[in-house]
Amino acid sequence: MSELGNTADVAVRLPAMRVAYDGTLDESDLASSWVEQLQTWLDEALAGGVAEPNAMVLATADANGLPSSRTVLCKGLDDRGIVFYTNYTSAKSHDLSVTRYASVTFPWYPLQRQVHVRGEVEKVDPAETAEYWATRPRGSQLGAWASPQSQVVTSRRELDTALSAVERRFRDVERIPVPPHWGGWRIRPDVVEFWQGRQDRLHDRLRYVCTEDGWRIQRVAP
Repeated sequence: MSELGNTADVAVRLPAMRVAYDGTLDESDLASSWVEQLQTWLDEALAGGVAEPNAMVLATADANGLPSSRTVLCKGLDDRGIVFYTNYTSAKSHDLSVTRYASVTFPWYPLQRQVHVRGEVEKVDPAETAEYWATRPRGSQLGAWASPQSQVVTSRRELDTALSAVERRFRDVERIPVPPHWGGWRIRPDVVEFWQGRQDRLHDRLRYVCTEDGWRIQRVAP
């Protein structure tokens, strides 16, 4: 039996599971822009030993409002927004094509921090996608060609067979081209919230909010 014991034991323990937070985040701590602040926290997450600090939970919704979430990797960050790459025929891309809106959350649990970003989305320029594509390991490039992302497959063997076919196709190709069905999405934020755990669950939540007069900083109750 595992350390958690049986299901009944886990159910009993869940209400008592908690961690005491002890951080602080004041308005004076923030950088002049959301992108500078996010880059600072990313650097601190990396220095703090957070595994894959660029991992973020992406939330989308389909045309009927049915939500979905999954973890993706941030591969671009600048004043224009946050970028991740995926298959344009995937479920997430179908959602984004319909709603043109998304949110992501960076969960840095060891630092008692998270950052929430939401805004409109746009496809990344093909030239920018190609530049990133060139940095990917060859195996990842082959996988992007082989996988019919989000589609039902009969077995693992089907995927392995598809990969073998792609490997043969590009066996003598030094630079594998970007698949026509693959590329980047950029989230152009209208809200970026920095969350810091604090004592007694009175956490600090500070937001950069885009308004007609520029970016404003707001404090939000936890």
